[in-house]
Amino acid sequence: MQVLWTVPQATVRAVRSALPGRPRIAYNSVLTTLRILEHKGYVAHRQAGRAFTFRARVTLDATRRHAIRHLIARLFENSPALFVQRLISDAYLTRATVEQTMRQLAVRRVG
Repeated sequence: MQVLWTVPQATVRAVRSALPGRPRIAYNSVLTTLRILEHKGYVAHRQAGRAFTFRARVTLDATRRHAIRHLIARLFENSPALFVQRLISDAYLTRATVEQTMRQLAVRRVG
């Protein structure tokens, strides 16, 4: 998905080339993964000759929102407060980050 979020559309070969790591993932593995993502509604494809060109059907932002909602519902009793408390207690959020977030929340309330 990361590749398809950075380019409007890509062939299986282009996605495979953009993936990090050595040795390269097999072409068929990339195609299978893209087909699974398509079945789940995350990507779409069109065929031009023998090549399949894929594009993202969901945005990165929408995927992040869904993942966070799912995480909060499953692991934090559907409580965003418990989620944030865990981030603070595990030191994922620094004081500066919390203060910046509070300023952003204040601006949102006013605007």
